Amino acid sequence: MDITQLLATLNIDLSLINWLFIAAGSLVGFVIGLTGVGGGSLMTPILVLGFSISPAVAVGTDLLYAAITKFSGVFFHHKNNHVDWKIVGLLALGSIPSSLITIASLEYIKAAGLNSDRFMMLTLSVMLILTSFIILIKARLVNYVSHHHGESAFVTTLKQYRPHITVLSGFALGVLVTISSVGAGAIGSAILFLLYPNKKPISIVGTDIAHAVPLTAIAGMGHLHYGSVDFNLLTSLLIGGIPAIYLGSALGKYIPDHWLRSGIAILLFAMGVKLAL
Repeated sequence: MDITQLLATLNIDLSLINWLFIAAGSLVGFVIGLTGVGGGSLMTPILVLGFSISPAVAVGTDLLYAAITKFSGVFFHHKNNHVDWKIVGLLALGSIPSSLITIASLEYIKAAGLNSDRFMMLTLSVMLILTSFIILIKARLVNYVSHHHGESAFVTTLKQYRPHITVLSGFALGVLVTISSVGAGAIGSAILFLLYPNKKPISIVGTDIAHAVPLTAIAGMGHLHYGSVDFNLLTSLLIGGIPAIYLGSALGKYIPDHWLRSGIAILLFAMGVKLAL
C-alpha cells in the first residue's frame, strides 16, 4: 500500500500529500547536497514506489526538477573555469537529438494506444542498478584512471576517436535520461572520467552538470508536451528541495560521505530490483 492509499484509508486529509512531496523534495535535495548523487536516481523511484505516481509523470516532473536545481551549479562551475564547453557541445550534439527522437517515439507509442509505463519501469530499474554500481566503484575508477592514464592502451588507441565516442555517449545518455531521468550525473561523469583522464575531477563534475542542465530541460519540456509533467508536484518538490540542497552542501564538507554513498548505492540497487519485479 502506498502513502496516498494509506492516508485515504485512515481518512486523513489528502492535502497532506503536498507536505509529503515537500518532505520528499527536502530529503532528496539534502542528499544531493551532501553527496552529489543525482536527484533522478532517488526522486523518480521514490515517486513511483512511494506515491504510486505513473512512471511517465515521475520521470517528466523529475527532469524539470533536475534542470532547475542544477541550473545555479552551471554558473558556479563556469565562474571557476570548471566547464569544458567543447566537451559539453560534443555531448549535446548527441544527446539533444536523441532526446527529441525519444520523446517523439514515446508520443507515437501513446498515439498508437500502447502503454509505455512497463518499458519505462524496466529502463528505470536497469539504470538504478547500474548507477548503484557506478557509485560504489567511482572512487576506485577515478584513482585508477588518474594513476594509469599514461599507460592505458585503451585510452591511447581511442584517443583519435574521442570526439566521436563523446557524441555517441551523449546520444546514449539522451535516450536513457529521457526515458528514466537517471544517468546524467553518475553515469555521465563516469564516462567522462574514462574518456578524459587528464581532466581534473572538479572539471569533470562541472562539465557533466553543464551538459545535464540543457539535456534535462529539453527532455523535461518534451515530457511537458507529451503531457507527463505535474506542476503541483514539481512546485512542492522545489519548495523542499532547493533550500535542502544548499543545506546539504554546507554540511557536506564536514561529513565523510563514504558511508552515505554506500548506503545510497544499496538503496538504489534495492529500488531497481523492486521496480524490475
